[in-house]
Amino acid sequence: MISTRSSLVLFELLVILRALHSCAAFSPSHTTTSSPSSIISRRHHDHYFFELRGAPASSSSSPPVGEGPPLNPLLSRIKPSKTVEVFSLVKQMEAEGESVTSLCVGEPDFAPPQCVLDAAADAMRDGQTRYTAVTGTLELRKAIADDLNHRTGAEYDPVTEIVVGNGAKQCVYQGLLAACGTGDEVVIPAPYWPSYPEMALLVGAEPVILETRVEDGYLIDPGALDECLREHPKAKVLMLCNPSNPTGGVHSTELLIEMAKVLEKYPDVVILADEIYERLVYTDGGKCTSFASLPGMFHRTITINGFSKSHAMTGFRLGYLAAPARYAKAASVLQGQITSCASSVSQAAGVAALRDVDESWLTDNARIMREKRDYVLKELSTMEGAEVAVPPDGAFYVLPDVSGYYDGDDTTLCLDLLKEKKLALVPGSSFGAPGTVRISYATSKEELGVAMTKLREFLEAL
Repeated sequence: MISTRSSLVLFELLVILRALHSCAAFSPSHTTTSSPSSIISRRHHDHYFFELRGAPASSSSSPPVGEGPPLNPLLSRIKPSKTVEVFSLVKQMEAEGESVTSLCVGEPDFAPPQCVLDAAADAMRDGQTRYTAVTGTLELRKAIADDLNHRTGAEYDPVTEIVVGNGAKQCVYQGLLAACGTGDEVVIPAPYWPSYPEMALLVGAEPVILETRVEDGYLIDPGALDECLREHPKAKVLMLCNPSNPTGGVHSTELLIEMAKVLEKYPDVVILADEIYERLVYTDGGKCTSFASLPGMFHRTITINGFSKSHAMTGFRLGYLAAPARYAKAASVLQGQITSCASSVSQAAGVAALRDVDESWLTDNARIMREKRDYVLKELSTMEGAEVAVPPDGAFYVLPDVSGYYDGDDTTLCLDLLKEKKLALVPGSSFGAPGTVRISYATSKEELGVAMTKLREFLEAL
């Protein structure tokens, strides 16, 4: 028997998935439309988004009578993170006793290394519980600089070129704030992490979507990049997520060099290289070339990385920005006015992650992730209408094409999948990839087995 409260939570989750019907994936050519087959009225959709996010669901800045002064009109342009929303409600459903199989969030299922946990406990016992410098402890910044130099060949001054933040997401946002602003454009290859376009809007810039091709594994085509930058002279930033969320694609060294040659023609474009998944690569000996290490690219590259994916430290909220001093200084000024320093305890844990964790721990986890990827790919290959043209080489995502079902309406597919099988996936539309679904295999093998069975049964019944 499902409790009333659980039923309401499930209803809210369905609302969020259905909301994608009324918002096309962001693109300059897309407009907001409402689905005629929607089972939830626009009015209820607006109401629930207002309740769930505290953000205006209407373009009007004037509130209903009795609700106080209007909110910032900018919020009418910003869409909630569907991945975060779905994950939050799945957790609420589980707290209410519901059994939901969720492959909707990118969070490793294993615990951080024991030495990391011990370092956090020791830091608390030893009184390392006060503010640190805004940019982070010098010990952690030195550890980060040493690690980057050793593994990527890029040399950073730990005093002036490293900024430790409250997770990599904050560092991405601050990097954008430092590099561009009102009237500028940000080139975002699709499929993309949903926060990229919204962050561009938040800093006053306009997202420019660079489409990629499924037959290329959704990797950036240097010729298409050249054409895009030529047609958009206001472009100031290129977002480069490598390995990619949501596709798992990995740009090879050779491809990155070709891209760098194109970028030489556009010297005012900053590359914001989000390399948070770079320790999870399944080809070329696990190597992922850092864009800043390429000839002539260091001075214009802002590198983002962290500890959530590589060391399973998602709850520690610890990331960093590595960049030439002028960008790092700008990011530190911004951070000083937004959040100040990252947690002192998390920073102590970060030092242990870089100094004390044996390399075999990381390679073993990458091997396990690869085994999970191979299992998911094998299962999908036997499901009619779930196609993966190019197997992903990194991260922990698969983005199968399911456009043969529901006339390509991935949102309704995910909605019905949740209703009928209690399996939570994220519609590809939210990543700028309509007709697909994102599967995160960063969970237990047992959970993956249950999920693949549910997905197979659902598709076979259509």
